[in-house]
Amino acid sequence: MTERRGTIAFVASETPEAQAARFKLVERYGDADPDVADIVVALGGDGLMLQTLHRFMGTAKPIYGMNRGSVGFLMNEFKERGLRKRLEAAQRSVVHPLVMTAIDRDGHKVEARAINEVSLLRRSYQAAKLRLSVDGQVRLEELVADGVLLATPAGSTAYNLSANGPILPLDAPLLALTPLSPFRPRRWRGALLPDQAQVTIEVLEAQKRPVSAVADHTQIENVASVAIAIDRSLDLVMLHDPGHSLDERILREQFGY
Repeated sequence: MTERRGTIAFVASETPEAQAARFKLVERYGDADPDVADIVVALGGDGLMLQTLHRFMGTAKPIYGMNRGSVGFLMNEFKERGLRKRLEAAQRSVVHPLVMTAIDRDGHKVEARAINEVSLLRRSYQAAKLRLSVDGQVRLEELVADGVLLATPAGSTAYNLSANGPILPLDAPLLALTPLSPFRPRRWRGALLPDQAQVTIEVLEAQKRPVSAVADHTQIENVASVAIAIDRSLDLVMLHDPGHSLDERILREQFGY
């Protein structure tokens, strides 16, 4: 499907660099209401891109990021001129978020979505104890660690990579299950799972060893269990310049050490 890329809305992080860039671009190209614009241009870093994707989740509105932040893995190079031609030539990357259903120790249920990863993290000086199941079958009876995360291909180069998890090509039908500082089993380095899998993580000794669950920017304290799966009902569309697609960046990252 070809998008109509006529009206542009600009959103920016609060940094002086991003705000100055927005001012210049609005002067040159105008500024539409983001809710009705054909395309949204996000000015900032990867954090802003994730916020913008969450804001327009469910609309399939394409987001074109330009880097005015610190990392910018998901962003294009910032240039003031030639934006409309860049938008016309841009390539689509479509990703699906994870949906997390967390139940806390009081039985309250919270649902949240993550574009990068869902992570469970210890909240005290004691390591977390977790039981890991895939599609209803227990695969690891007890993981003693600082936590564990489940990452999408789009998120595999973020926290997952920092935790020594694998980098996944964007079109790989896989999820990365990666432990955080595992103590037992010490040599377990995680697993690659089919992206159709549902992962359930139970917190053992939840009172003694409290754990929080984080889906991108949503954090739930004192969880007892978390179920995670891909939400294929939602398409998140990012636009990248030719030769700098998300697929290319993920591939390049594997040779950039």
